[in-house]
Amino acid sequence: MSQQMDQQQQQVMYKRAQTFLKTGEYKAAEDVCDSVLKSFPQDANFMCMSAHALIRLNRYDEAQRRLELAIKLFPEFDSGYDACGDLFLAQGKLDDAVKAYQHALKINPKRQQTQMKLSQAFSQIGEKEKAEDLKDKIFENDQSFKEMDKAVQLEKEEKFDEAENIYRAVLLSDPDNVTAIRLWAALGTKQRFFAEAEVLLNRAVELAPDYSHAWHDLFKVQQEQDKYEESIETANMLIKLEPTSPRPITLLAAAYAASGDHQKAIDLYDQALELAPNHVSAMCGKGNSCRTFGSYDDAIAAFRKSIETNPFHAEPYWSLANLKVFKFEQKEVDDMVALVGDERIPEEGQVQLNNALSHEFHNRKEYDRAFEYLDRCNNLRRIQEYYDPVETEELVNTLISTFSPEFISENADKGDPDGAPILIVGLPRSGSTLLEQILSSHSKVDGTFELRDLSKTTRLLPEFRAKGIMYPNNLTLIEQSKFKELGAEYIKKTQRHRSDLPYFTDKNPNNFMHIGFLHLILPNAKVINARRHPLDSCFGSYKQLFASGQSFTYDLIELGEYYLQYQRVMDYWQEVMPDKVLDVQYEDVVADTETQIRRILDHCGLNFEESCVNFHQSDRAVKTASSEQVRQPIYASSVHTWRHYEEHLGDLIEVLEPLLINLPEKDRPLSLGGKV
Repeated sequence: MSQQMDQQQQQVMYKRAQTFLKTGEYKAAEDVCDSVLKSFPQDANFMCMSAHALIRLNRYDEAQRRLELAIKLFPEFDSGYDACGDLFLAQGKLDDAVKAYQHALKINPKRQQTQMKLSQAFSQIGEKEKAEDLKDKIFENDQSFKEMDKAVQLEKEEKFDEAENIYRAVLLSDPDNVTAIRLWAALGTKQRFFAEAEVLLNRAVELAPDYSHAWHDLFKVQQEQDKYEESIETANMLIKLEPTSPRPITLLAAAYAASGDHQKAIDLYDQALELAPNHVSAMCGKGNSCRTFGSYDDAIAAFRKSIETNPFHAEPYWSLANLKVFKFEQKEVDDMVALVGDERIPEEGQVQLNNALSHEFHNRKEYDRAFEYLDRCNNLRRIQEYYDPVETEELVNTLISTFSPEFISENADKGDPDGAPILIVGLPRSGSTLLEQILSSHSKVDGTFELRDLSKTTRLLPEFRAKGIMYPNNLTLIEQSKFKELGAEYIKKTQRHRSDLPYFTDKNPNNFMHIGFLHLILPNAKVINARRHPLDSCFGSYKQLFASGQSFTYDLIELGEYYLQYQRVMDYWQEVMPDKVLDVQYEDVVADTETQIRRILDHCGLNFEESCVNFHQSDRAVKTASSEQVRQPIYASSVHTWRHYEEHLGDLIEVLEPLLINLPEKDRPLSLGGKV
C-alpha cells in the first residue's frame, strides 16, 4: 500500500514538474525532479525532465550526467536520446545532435517532434536535401502538416483566403493544434488583423505555455495595438521561458520604450548587453532611447559600437544619419559607400544605408549625389509597401459626403464635453513636432506623441457587414448617445500617456482624416493644422525614411496626389467647421515665433507663458525624426529646402501645379514663373 502511495505521489510530482517546465519555472522544475530522484534514483522519466530544466538553466554538465545515467540504465530509452539531441543543440554541437535524434528515431520511428527537430538540425548543418526529405516523410504520416505547408505556400502567392480556409479546416479536425493556430495568427498579422491574431495567439499559449515562438508573435501584435501593459507581461513571460537569453530582455526594453519609460528601457538594454555584449539590436535600442532623451553622446556611442560589432547591420548608420547634431567621419562615409549593393546586407538594410548616405551628402551640400542615394532608397522601399492612391481619393470622397453640414449640425454637442485633447495634424515633416514642443512646454499641457487612439476609436463603431457599411458611413446609422460614449473611450485610452494636467497633445499627423469624427465625439477638442510650403512638406516626407506607415511617401507622384487630397479634405473641414481648426504655417512660426505662439495658445484657451518661447530648453522625451531640431532655437535653414532639388522634382511639381501656381512669385518653382 505504501508503494502504491509512493507511485501516486510520483505522478503528482511529475505533473507538477511538467507544469513548472511549461510556465518557464525551470529552477522549480529541477527542484521537484531532484527531490524525487533522491528517493527514486533510477527513474528515467524524471532524469529526462530534470535534464530539460537544466538545459534551460545552462547547466549543461549536470544535464549530461543525468542523461548518461538514464541511457546507461535504459539503453533503449528513446526519450533519453531525444533529450541528448536537445542538449547538443543548445551547446551548438550540431553533428552530435543529429546522431542523437537519429538514434531516438531508430528506437521509436514515430516520434514526430524528434523528426521535426532532426529536420531543423539538418538544415542548420547545410543538409538541405535531407531536411526536405524528412519533412516530406512527416507530411506523409501527418496530413495536417502537409495541409499547413500547402497553406504557407499559398500565403507566399498572396492567396490569403485559401490559406485561411486550410487553417480553419485543420483546426476543425484538431482544435488544439497550436502550430495551425500560430500560423493562422501569423496570416492575420500579415493582413494587419492584429486583434484577431491576438485572440488566436492567446489560445496557443494557453494550450502550450512553453511555446516561445507563439509568445514572441503575441508580443508583436500587442505592440502593434499599443497594448503596453500586456506586451510587458508577455515579455516577462518570455524571460521566464528563456532566462539566459538577451532577446526577451530586449523585447521588454522595447515595450517600456514604446510606453514612454525610456530610462527603464535603457536599464534593460544594459542588462541584455551584460548577457550578450555583442547584441546589436540591444545596442541600437539603447541608442534610440538615449536619443529620445537627448543623451546624444550615449546614443552615438551605442550606434558606433553596433557598427564596430557588425558592420553589415545597417540600422545604426541610418540612426546616426538622423541625428541632426551628428557628422560622419570620412572613413565611415567610405565604408557606407562600399557597402551599397553588398549582398551580405538584406534589402531593408540597403534601404537604410542609401537613406543615410542621402542625408550625409545633403549635409555636404552635394545635392545631386544626395538625390541619387535618396531615389535608390525610395525605389527599394516602395516595392516593400502597399499604397493605392485611388483608395485615398475614395476615402476623402466618402468623408465629404458623410460629414455633410446637415449631419454635423444634427449631431452637434452630442459628444463628450471634455476639452483636454489638442490634436496637431498635417502631413509629416511639416512642423508638427515643433508645435507639439511649444505646447508641451506650457504648464497646463502634457506632451504625449503620435497616438493611434483616434483611428482605433473609429473601429469601435458597429460594422454593418451584411449591408457593406463601415466607417465612416456607419456613423449615420448609430444612436446619438454613441458619440458621447466614443469620446469618453478616447479620453480613457489616452489617459495612460498623461499626468494630471488639464490638457494634452496628440500629434498623429494622419488624424487630419478624422477631424469630422473628432468633432462629433469631442466637440470641445482643439485642432491645429501644421502647414508648410507644399514642396518642402512633400520633399521632406520623401527625404525621411519612416520606420513604419506613411506608405505614400516613397514615390513623388503619389506624394503629390496625397498632398492634394490632404488639402482638399482640410479645406472642407474649414468650410463646415470654421472654428475647429487653426492653420499654422511653419514659415510664419520661423519668421515671427512669439506672435504665432500667442495665436496658438489663444486658440487652445491657454494663457501666454514664456516657457513656450523657450521650448528648446524642455527636457521631455521626443520620439520623432525632429527630436534634435526641437531642442534648438528656431532656425530658418530648412525653409525652401526643395530649391536645392528642384531639377529632380519635375513630377512632383507637375502634380502640385494647381496649388503652386497660386503662390507668390518667390515661392513658386522656376518652371512656373518663380524667382529665387
